[in-house]
Amino acid sequence: MSVARGAIRRTGRALTQLSVELMAARGVFARPIKRLFPRVSFTQTRSWCSDGPFADRAEVRLSRLDDEDNGIVEVLMCRERARNSLGHVFVGQMRELVSSLYRDAAVRVVIFKSLIPGVFCAGADLKERAQMSNPEAELFVHGLRSLMNDIAALPMPTIAAVDGFALGGGLELALACDLRTAAHSAQMGLIETTRGLLPGAGGSQRLPRTVGFAIAKELIFTGRRVGGEQAAELGLVNRSVPQNQTGDAAHKEALSLAREILPQAPIAVRMAKVAMNRGAEVDISSGMAIEGMCYARLIPTRDRQEGMAAFIEKRPPRYIGE
Repeated sequence: MSVARGAIRRTGRALTQLSVELMAARGVFARPIKRLFPRVSFTQTRSWCSDGPFADRAEVRLSRLDDEDNGIVEVLMCRERARNSLGHVFVGQMRELVSSLYRDAAVRVVIFKSLIPGVFCAGADLKERAQMSNPEAELFVHGLRSLMNDIAALPMPTIAAVDGFALGGGLELALACDLRTAAHSAQMGLIETTRGLLPGAGGSQRLPRTVGFAIAKELIFTGRRVGGEQAAELGLVNRSVPQNQTGDAAHKEALSLAREILPQAPIAVRMAKVAMNRGAEVDISSGMAIEGMCYARLIPTRDRQEGMAAFIEKRPPRYIGE
């Protein structure tokens, strides 16, 4: 009976969270919001990242793509000297930015990318960590775990473009995303056991769910790093491609993947994410109920009507996210 009661409680929690995510997916939070970071073009981001000390001390920014890519937003990471390590300023800015994305129904796909050549994210800022007391370090890691949960809870699909090192918390950041692309030359690993720790920002939970428990245990117990090709073979990344001369092959592949998602009905994509994420936390019967709830939310949408009309009229659908 205790097992059954536990399953019921887990299902109840999943359904409670589901109701919140359903509202977000349907755009209940869609309203004009103040942008926390300015709209920047690709060329502007390059100069912003290479100017050395930044006038505004921004280490994370948004780039909203235009024209055919309207709806794709890139999270640009640039903490050059510290190799995008997860320090207080970096984490605080990322948290604000993710919060703004959660409430923006105009965003259809988010790409996390680095502007530092050869680095996605080097993990924890060990220099900052060394100055923390034990309670301070525990509190900071708790906040880091919360940030990764916030990224995982974004209602739209997220893609990590790993064009370099993604170690420790850097890989945990990539694991918090729905999809991952990597260059063959990328290096990924949860290396915390080599530092006397264990993955503390979700890695011990997300890696087994991504590659399976046996492989995850081997990688975490040994602290081993894997390249992009092996990561694809293990299922750690969705796509792995040879690195190019400009060092952004994974980003280009992530953008290609985002462009495949962009034309699809945005509410349907968001609902599919909710159904899969919440369904994975419960038994198959409860998962079917969650799927039914998500499906029911799509029936009255204009996008569903447009999809049916486009099929009958043999033309591409024009989805508006309503």
